[in-house]
Amino acid sequence: MEGFVHRTPLVSSLSISRLSGNSVYLKLENLQKTGAFKVRGAFFKIYSELDLCRKYGVVAASSGNHAQGVAYSASELGVRATIVMPETTPPYKVNATRSYGAEVVLHGSIYDEAYEKAIDIANSTGAIFVHPFDDPYVIAGQGTIGVEIALSIRDADLVLVPVGGGGLISGIGVAVKRMLGSRVKVVAVEPRNSPKLYEAFRYGKPVQVQVKPSIADGVVTKSVGELTYKLMSKVVDEVVLVGEDSIARAMFLLMERAKLIVEGAGALPVAALLEGYAAGAGKNIVAVISGGNADLTTIYRVILKGLSVDGRVAKLTLILDDVPGALYRVLEVLTKYRCNILDIRHDRVGIEVPASKALVEIVFEVPEKNLLSTVEKELSQRATLITPSSQYP
Repeated sequence: MEGFVHRTPLVSSLSISRLSGNSVYLKLENLQKTGAFKVRGAFFKIYSELDLCRKYGVVAASSGNHAQGVAYSASELGVRATIVMPETTPPYKVNATRSYGAEVVLHGSIYDEAYEKAIDIANSTGAIFVHPFDDPYVIAGQGTIGVEIALSIRDADLVLVPVGGGGLISGIGVAVKRMLGSRVKVVAVEPRNSPKLYEAFRYGKPVQVQVKPSIADGVVTKSVGELTYKLMSKVVDEVVLVGEDSIARAMFLLMERAKLIVEGAGALPVAALLEGYAAGAGKNIVAVISGGNADLTTIYRVILKGLSVDGRVAKLTLILDDVPGALYRVLEVLTKYRCNILDIRHDRVGIEVPASKALVEIVFEVPEKNLLSTVEKELSQRATLITPSSQYP
């Protein structure tokens, strides 16, 4: 795959190391071709069956990273590619897939319907179906990440890997266990909103789980694969579940401290460390940052949430006398402490607003975290403070 797929950097992170009490290294698959690890498995699958793929073409179903990985790989290897995507797929993802030369078929409203359509196309045309995870060639391709980790850091103690269908951690787990031995602990990380591997291990087989929306949408699946489950049963030592706030915080931390754009799924290993996994253990930990294809609206929300949690952006709701100068006196306080207003909203007609009063919501930047309580104290002398220090958004 050399020349077609990057050997991505493995870099140490001083900030995350200090926070977790370990030596933390980031495997940066967000810097991979197409912005995610998926291209490795897709490329190796097509390359391994190249004659058949060139004769009949390939087909895949995906609304995300797998779509672009297959499209790019097919283009580089001279293979026709058809990608079936749900009709609800954001246009920028559709356009990105088409930009690699693939034919995009929009079908159904959910992934399962797109998947069924892709299977129909494969059956009717003979096109080779490229599964996103439950395929030995795809798993082997993802395993090259494990090879690179093992060659870069021989004394790794823990490898933290995001889990969707299981192809990534299956490949990495087999590679690092074979090259570095069983002493290396392979840890699966998944959102609490999609605990498919956690439940599979609990029941001793793949099971369907009820999933909820997650900022780590790239790993939200109802079940792991049959093949991947067999491999994960042998190479995965532990499953860690993380919450949505931790995932968002991990994305924010990676942006601010490491200058990395990371999607929710890719931030899962760092989220586990932020929740205290292996805290103070003094271990060499590799966190696999699986992808960086976060959309701009998600990044915007994550930044605002992170600034709010850090006390650098605040939203206050106040009740003012509806008379000239009342708002001016509030703004005087914000100006005094160099607070920059981001948004301001008046409401005089809401049923919760007393007569002759106005409800005002103000979102503002705070230059220093410890100033917020001082600002609130002074504002409470000039207005009725309804929701002090509320988080934004």
